[in-house]
Amino acid sequence: MEAKSPPKEESNPMYACRTAKPEDFPIVAALPQSEEEAFFMFPAGTYPLDAEQLREAARTRRCPTVVVKGQDVVGYANLYGFEEGRQAFLGNVIVAADQRGTGAARHLIAAMIEAARIELNVPVLRLVCHHTNPRALLFYDKMGFAPYGIKRMTGRRGETIVGILMEMKLGHSPEPA
Repeated sequence: MEAKSPPKEESNPMYACRTAKPEDFPIVAALPQSEEEAFFMFPAGTYPLDAEQLREAARTRRCPTVVVKGQDVVGYANLYGFEEGRQAFLGNVIVAADQRGTGAARHLIAAMIEAARIELNVPVLRLVCHHTNPRALLFYDKMGFAPYGIKRMTGRRGETIVGILMEMKLGHSPEPA
């Protein structure tokens, strides 16, 4: 199955993205509303999440980014699994419950797509989404990601779950002559 093209960028003046700061992590840690949401966001984390778990993970990842509404942090994501010239993975995605369906996630993911394309200069952005998270699967499809495989994973209670591997081919501008 061929990956889709990213959707056209839509400006949303309600939201802005910026690099995450150390003081953002307590806010981000409080965004998951349940153990399940925390697992979707950060499967390697321990619930309840705390700022130090997220700060530590961010040290090994690229482009830690928050989406803000005014001065309020309402979402977070980063990139990992970077292989120069090959790929990066989208990870640790979370948006505040009261901001879902308002454009915050779309704004955040569009910023992460651009970071992968421009800052990391990779041709493919990938992600893993749990089969138990249909809302996210449908959202990523709408954003232009397409499935390319599955991965057997262990859920938060030791059960077998399926990670749906998704990717987006990123367009690159040709090098100037």
